[in-house]
This record gives sequence, C-alpha cells and structure tokens, in this order.
Amino acid sequence: MTVLRGLSTYLTLASSLGAALATPTAQVPIFSSSDDVDDTPLPVVIWHGLGDTFSAEGLQSVGELVEKVNLGTFVYYVRLDESASNDRTATFYGNVTLQLEKVCADLASHPILSTAPAVDAVGFSQGGQFLRGYVERCNFPPVRSLLTFGSQHNGIVDYKACSAADWLCKGAMALLHGNTWSSWVQSRLVPAQYFRDPQDLDSYLEYSNFLADINNERLLKNETYAKNIADLENFVLYLFENDTTVIPKETSWFEEVNGTETTPLRARPIYSEDWIGLRALDRKGGLKFKTTPGEHMHLSDEVLEQAFTEFFGPFQKSTSKNDEAPSEL
Repeated sequence: MTVLRGLSTYLTLASSLGAALATPTAQVPIFSSSDDVDDTPLPVVIWHGLGDTFSAEGLQSVGELVEKVNLGTFVYYVRLDESASNDRTATFYGNVTLQLEKVCADLASHPILSTAPAVDAVGFSQGGQFLRGYVERCNFPPVRSLLTFGSQHNGIVDYKACSAADWLCKGAMALLHGNTWSSWVQSRLVPAQYFRDPQDLDSYLEYSNFLADINNERLLKNETYAKNIADLENFVLYLFENDTTVIPKETSWFEEVNGTETTPLRARPIYSEDWIGLRALDRKGGLKFKTTPGEHMHLSDEVLEQAFTEFFGPFQKSTSKNDEAPSEL
C-alpha cells in the first residue's frame, strides 16, 4: 500500500520501484566489547507493508532519516526476495510462517546484525505484526524497541488498499473475501493470514495460519511468546487517527471492534491473562500507545524523527517509561 510520501512533508512507501536495489547502509558499525562505553547506535531493522518493496524510494528515505537522527546507524531492510518485484508480490502471496522463518534465518546469519547486542525495529502496516512475530518466534538478534505504525495486531475484517489499476492487489482482495478459511488461501494469501472476524471466531481459531498463533488465542499457549514480548524495552503502537484503509483502525492498539462495540486492550483476556506478555511489559512501563494524524501510512518526518530520537540509539540509552496511555484504554 502507499505510505510515507516525500520525506520533507510525507514519506511514501511507494509501490513503484526505486531505480536501484536497496542495500544496507554502507557504514559498518563496530560494537565495543564494553557496553558501558559503547555509544554506537544499535542497528535498525525495517519491514515494509502490503504492496511495497524493500527498495522503494520512500522506505529508503526512512532509513536515511534513521541515520540522520542517530549517526552511524546500520539500517537493514527486510526483503523476501532480492528481486524488488518479487518482494512486492510476496507481500500479497506466500505463507507468512515460511516467510518469517526466512527472515529469522537471514537476520541470525547476518554478519553485522548477529553480532550486535540487540537491534531496534520498525514495522509499517503488516510489517509491524510480522516483526512482532519475529520477536515471539525467534528473536535472534534480540529486539530492544519495536515500533509499529498502523499495524493489524488484532487482525482485519476488510482492507481498502487497492488502486484502480493494481490487479495484483485486487486479485488478493477477491480471494480474501471469497475463500478466507480454505487451506489454500490460508497458506498462500498474506492478508488472509491476519484476517479476524469477531463474529466468526470459531473459524478463525481453527484455520488461521498466523495471527491466531502469534496472539496466543488458542487453548494451548506458547510461553516463549509472552516472555519475548515482556522482555522488550519498548513496544510502541502508533494508530492513524483517520485510517480508512485498515478496518478496523483500532487493531493497531489490539482493540476488539465488534460492530459498534469496542473493547480496549486492557479489558481483553489477551491482556488480563497476559497471553503474549503485554501486561508484564505494560507494568514495567514499556507498552506505549500513540496516535498520529492522517490516513494510513501518512507520516510526517517530524513524527518519525521524534520516534527515532526517543526509542533508537546506543545500547545503553535509557528511554522514558513515563508515557501515559490514552484515557480510553
């Protein structure tokens, strides 16, 4: 989907490809063996959203902004294929579990990321819940702070993401609505794997290939998922105030929307029973809820700079634990 337009005003993770394939930032950080004196910024991992690619100009601009805020940051752009075109296709079609296994292997074997004491991470739209899946399922190298923008943590009931001429997107959306719970769709259509209809939770719990697992919603809970989320220093959830692309927009804050009824995160079992560690993280001040104006993925450079300044940087940097959660939570 289109995101982050023009770094000076809005940054857009455009579906159009950049002129050249993206590469990680050229400067290679050297991490000191003494954490007490090392002021090298932690590497930053970025995962883009639906319909975008690791080499998109807007995404590269985000990486440049990360470097501007914290000089010397090594930025890694998650990709599912070295071909930008195939990487975009993989945002619509593929098995998310297998995709995530590839990303886990790529990060664990990367010569810089694997030797860092930790990494920071930012996920745009569906890239946010996929990075959360990375934290829960593998988390090597470990994530210190995870920022997600407009991500679908509690699933979607609809997506309005396709332009008039984007037949790849339109085909995916037709499958999403026509055969959501078939094994073929659940193993091949990416958005279907985080589809969640509160009015049909039985089908979701039985057939969901991805979201029901990483949200620990089934009877058998994975304790590692909860431990890994609770071990984060910060998990920052950004919601777009005027989002009409992701339905419901409140999914970015793990809220349950069933018709006209909305249940905030702290009133849900996923929090009260601490299925994935959110309550433990919240109690130590690491769970943060933020809003940003505008439509889905319309982000000003000011919002991004503030986020990267507050939550990214050297390993020993301490961040504020005093953010107040919105009153409606």
